[in-house]
Amino acid sequence: MSIWKKPKKNYTNIRVNMAVLNISDHDFEEKVLKDKNIVLCDFWAEWCGPCKQISPILEELSEELQENKIMIAKVNIDDNPETPSKFGIMSIPTLLLFKEGKLVSTQVGLQQKKDLKSWIETYI
Repeated sequence: MSIWKKPKKNYTNIRVNMAVLNISDHDFEEKVLKDKNIVLCDFWAEWCGPCKQISPILEELSEELQENKIMIAKVNIDDNPETPSKFGIMSIPTLLLFKEGKLVSTQVGLQQKKDLKSWIETYI
């Protein structure tokens, strides 16, 4: 018998952070369109200033809205040109909100956190 006892872990109070996922043209259909929950998809590029500003806001919302099973996905338009083309993305950042695989709403440009949260909660 060891003198070191492994502590019993209580997993009931652990919150799992739903990370913001990077999505490509190859897995967009599987990860976004086939998802049965709400998916917020951010179309962005590294050279885009407003995209850099909205990124931490989306990470915060990912944590705040995780109990609602909302996934936040990011598509780099420079690395993945097919998906933005399919959805007619003309400027960035563009946020597409999908519910059960269907596009339900779009926001273009930098948004304040409270406005984004209210927009998302409309579809919960």
